[in-house]
Amino acid sequence: MTSTDTVEAVVRQQLSKALGGRRGMAEAAVPTILFTVTWLTRRDLDLALMVSIGAALVLLVVRLVQRSTVQFVVNALLGIGIGWFFVQRSAASGGSEQDQALAYFLPGLLYNGGYAVVLAFTCLIGWPLVGFMVGSITGDATAWHSDKQIVRLCNRLTWMLVAPCVLRVIIQAPIWLAGSSGSMDPDAAVAALGVLKIVLGWPLQLAALGSMVWLLSRNRTPVEPDASPA
Repeated sequence: MTSTDTVEAVVRQQLSKALGGRRGMAEAAVPTILFTVTWLTRRDLDLALMVSIGAALVLLVVRLVQRSTVQFVVNALLGIGIGWFFVQRSAASGGSEQDQALAYFLPGLLYNGGYAVVLAFTCLIGWPLVGFMVGSITGDATAWHSDKQIVRLCNRLTWMLVAPCVLRVIIQAPIWLAGSSGSMDPDAAVAALGVLKIVLGWPLQLAALGSMVWLLSRNRTPVEPDASPA
């Protein structure tokens, strides 16, 4: 048997590639941690952005020197860039420094909300996104869909990816709205969002992945490139 002779092995392999392992997740987390810590201790938005960008660039240089994939560092830089764009939009509209700091966290909320909607939609229409990971190995992007057992497994796994995104939005959105509306002290809202972005970031993702690994360890569903309808 090969290392990808079961659906479970395929999904574990593809998830590892998608997340970049421990190093990839750390590279995604470090710039956010530094931004949050710098803002909480110095209350200087420009400095916080510079520190987070600087850290990401250092990580990028290390990747380039080692000639390894820069995908995960680039993703972090892209996230910072989008956050910076929202900060500049807030500044252009006359927002205070607190408003601008809150604006930095808005893209993350929108991303998690949109990602959850897209993933949930793929489950509801019967084409769970995780199924296409199976298709990437078998060489046929849609053959897996003819096997109801595989569809059920991929459906459960995709819902497990939806859960962390939904939880982040449910917890963080009320704080962001309260800080933006003035019903909560903006500095307190920024501090809470910064801490929650870290706590609900890769630790929550690891918890979700742990649940997926547990589910994957229970079954051995054969990968069949030419699966026929059940």
